[in-house]
Amino acid sequence: MRLHSLRLSGFGPYPDEQVVDFDALGADGLFLLHGDTGAGKTTLLDAIAFALYGQVPGVRDDAKRLRCDTAGPGTPTEVELELTVQGQRLRLVRSPEYQRPKKRGEGFTTQQAKASLTWVSGAPTGESPDGLTRIDEVARTIERLLGMTAVQFTQVVMLPQGDFAKFLRADTGEREKLLEKLFGTQRFGEVERWFVERRRERHRELEQQSLRVRDLRARLAQVVGHEPVDDDDRNWLESAQKQAVRELEDARAEHSRLRRERDAAEAVLAERRGLADKVRRVRDARAVLSEVDDQAADVEARRAEQDAAHRAEPVLAARTALRRAESRFEEAAGGLREAAARCTGPDDPVAELRERAGRARERAGALAQLLPEARQQESDRAALAALERGSTEDEKTEAGLLDRQAALPERITAARAAVDEARQAQPKLDPLAARLAELDALLRTARELPAARQALRTAEDRAQRAVDEHQRARDRAQELRERRLAGMAAELAAGLAGGPCPVCGAAEHPAPAEPVADAVGAEDEDRARQAEQRAAAHRDELATALHQARQHHDRLAERLGEHTEERLAAEVDERTAEHAALRDLVAALPERERALADLEAESERLTGELGELRTRLARRRAERDALSATIADREERLRAARGEHDGIEQHRAALLDTAAALDGLVTARTAHAEAEQRVAEQRDALTAAATAAGFDDVDTALAARRDEDRMAALAEFLDGVAERAAGARAALADPELFGVDADTEVDVDGAAGTAATARTAAEDAAARAHRAEQQHADIARLGELLREAWTRLEPVETAYRELDALTDVVNGRGQNRRRMSLRSYVLAARLEEVAITATRRLQRMSGGRYSFVHSDAAGARGTRGGLGLDVLDDYSGKVRPAKTLSGGESFLASLSLALGLADVVAAESGGVLLDTLFIDEGFGTLDADTLDLVMDTLDELRAGGRVVGLVSHVEEMRQRIGVRLRVRKSRTGSTLELQT
Repeated sequence: MRLHSLRLSGFGPYPDEQVVDFDALGADGLFLLHGDTGAGKTTLLDAIAFALYGQVPGVRDDAKRLRCDTAGPGTPTEVELELTVQGQRLRLVRSPEYQRPKKRGEGFTTQQAKASLTWVSGAPTGESPDGLTRIDEVARTIERLLGMTAVQFTQVVMLPQGDFAKFLRADTGEREKLLEKLFGTQRFGEVERWFVERRRERHRELEQQSLRVRDLRARLAQVVGHEPVDDDDRNWLESAQKQAVRELEDARAEHSRLRRERDAAEAVLAERRGLADKVRRVRDARAVLSEVDDQAADVEARRAEQDAAHRAEPVLAARTALRRAESRFEEAAGGLREAAARCTGPDDPVAELRERAGRARERAGALAQLLPEARQQESDRAALAALERGSTEDEKTEAGLLDRQAALPERITAARAAVDEARQAQPKLDPLAARLAELDALLRTARELPAARQALRTAEDRAQRAVDEHQRARDRAQELRERRLAGMAAELAAGLAGGPCPVCGAAEHPAPAEPVADAVGAEDEDRARQAEQRAAAHRDELATALHQARQHHDRLAERLGEHTEERLAAEVDERTAEHAALRDLVAALPERERALADLEAESERLTGELGELRTRLARRRAERDALSATIADREERLRAARGEHDGIEQHRAALLDTAAALDGLVTARTAHAEAEQRVAEQRDALTAAATAAGFDDVDTALAARRDEDRMAALAEFLDGVAERAAGARAALADPELFGVDADTEVDVDGAAGTAATARTAAEDAAARAHRAEQQHADIARLGELLREAWTRLEPVETAYRELDALTDVVNGRGQNRRRMSLRSYVLAARLEEVAITATRRLQRMSGGRYSFVHSDAAGARGTRGGLGLDVLDDYSGKVRPAKTLSGGESFLASLSLALGLADVVAAESGGVLLDTLFIDEGFGTLDADTLDLVMDTLDELRAGGRVVGLVSHVEEMRQRIGVRLRVRKSRTGSTLELQT
């Protein structure tokens, strides 16, 4: 992979478009990216990662703020990267999601993320020549071409030295997380989880089978009645089955014997019950015949009473008809009296009454012809009243409309003035908002300045104290150095131990120097030197902090100028109130325009309504005058027809009532005469009916009458006597009762008791036999199920034991002595490759002193191992923890580790050739000689056309590297400058 060019706009601290020509920048194979702290050096690396993967490295991606805050509203946030991968030259263009000002109106809108890929040198086989525009398709294509994920890319191409220093000193867990991301060993973790899940499933299956066995064993013990004495379940099962067979045979034999005894007792009981029933039937029949003979006289008297009642029924019917005729006669007489009361001259002949009724109907018919005119008169009067009311209401409405029309001109003038005021507020709003934003920024600066001033004073004090502490540490180291030199002869004498002198080579030592008091050794000097180095590093760190604090204070003071916080706050309040008032006016403009349009529309509507109202009022007045004349002409004719009545309809109704009353009187006289004749005829018929029935007179016939209840009682009594006598005679004639003596006594209770005792014994024996059969069947069935469950359980137990042991080994437990899981084992192998590769560079940069040592030993207190990483110090021949390395030594080890890890990950990713590398910071901790060794190693990296970019602000790096890309920062944003 080789980068050619990078273009970014509105990205990070870069408000304008910036272009980086990597072909020109990497012509020498090595270039320096430098600039002030916070200028945006790392942002260029973020832009490359964003163009490729759509995300930036580390925690910076969590913020999701990639747009430059000082970019212009029309400047897009965009990154364009042109590169060559696997012989294919392509161009990537990406834009993140960000908020931009709306093109119309106020506020912001969301600019959606975009991505595109263009094949500059022609599309490869299988790809569209038009390129790609979908974000997910671009991401998949880049990851396939590079063979690396975003995390791997940022670790392999952009070597973050600080991250690898943490990796160098990290514990096993933290180191495992990074290696797993780089080498993609999640599949081995999935294998571990698969074993755990498989073991869990097998354990559930084993538990189910074991539960089945325990359940069957418990059910069998419940049937048998006791638990097994020992754990030999199989012998216990066979013994229980044999015992059940013996108990079943005994129960069946006992049941057969008692059943035969029960059948014999039942036969004796049935025989005695039959004889007792025959004796009872004979006794009952003879008692019934004796009772019937005693009732003979009573039976004859009741039969005669029944016959007389039947003969009196026609006489009763005739008397009922007479009573109906008399009732009708009384009704006719009452109707005649009522009809006579409604008429004048009720005693006149019928013919005269009929003539008077005809004359009344003729007069009513004449009045009926005037009814339509009377109804029309009433309708016209109602219409006239409605016209009067309508005219009055129209006159009131006209007055109201005139009042409203007179008030409209003044309201329209006021509405037009309000609209003009709101329209004039719009042009003033944007300049005022810009001024208000400027004042807000100045006010924030004024409020930040006191804290920045205090921070500057604090940084100056801390920096001065650090200088003093470093000077003391340096004086102490120099003092110990001088004291050690003074006692060096005694130190050499202490190291002779019978060997030759390292100074003169003599084997004899006649006068070795004696140790001086308070001697200083090499360890004392090393501790003092390390303390001096730590103090120097602390001094440099605080000097940098002081520089940053002074720069921050100066920027704030320069930005604020002559303004004060009080004046700025007052002006902000004033402008804010003015802006709010203008904004309210602009917001009210649509409502004011609608109000003006409504008033103008109301004026036109009132004019139209007045015209229509006046036309309708004139029409109603003309209709009212014509209708009044018509009503007066018709009233003269109708007054004569009404006479003394309220109206013609009432006069006509009175005539018709008179005619109807006369007709009713004629009808009542005729009905009264007919009813009187019918009563006489019914009296003669009653006397004839009594004679025909055989009675002396009507009263005798009526006395023989009986009601329905009495007749039913007579019939029931006579029928019952006859039926009882017939039934008793039939029973005595039955052949079954022939020869049966009514005085015979039969002992049924004794036979019943014997049969009940035999029946109970047989039922108990049957129940015992049934329980024995059920127990035998249950034991046989449960025994078969238990043997099948044992057969299924054995292979499941064997398989689970094997899987359990294997799962423990895969997950670093059980028989796994090294306590390494499968994933840790794979990562340990990868880490060992990294250690071997990194050692070659570390030995060269450390002058052959240090080498990486990979350890697969288990951790302390049984923790998992396999990812230990130490250093071998060739000077002492001992393995040291990486945490004991000094600052410069840690940088060498971290850089070697980063380069080694990059080589291994690149090989794992398919051997993609990485022609461009970036190394970020760390060179400030090296002395001149060590820096030379590092530069030699970097020269090896750029061999074969590889381009290496160093990110550093160390001054000596600028002198060593001729091609530089400088990042300059200012209040308006950062810019790039190519220096050669």
